[in-house]
Amino acid sequence: MRILYQLLAILFMVLQGAAGQHFSPRLLDPCSLQNGICLPGICRRPFYWIGTCPDGQSCCARYVEV
Repeated sequence: MRILYQLLAILFMVLQGAAGQHFSPRLLDPCSLQNGICLPGICRRPFYWIGTCPDGQSCCARYVEV
């Protein structure tokens, strides 16, 4: 029974470390550096096209009123 608790603790530590891997932002992504988001297809209002994302989608940014 004692080994069950040790295995559970090890499993928790492994899953906790792997949980943050998927959602970490890519620092070298040119779209996020320009404060844009990747959208499939063309950019529609209130967004405008600023480039292409690494996966081929459109990089769109939101219009900012001055």
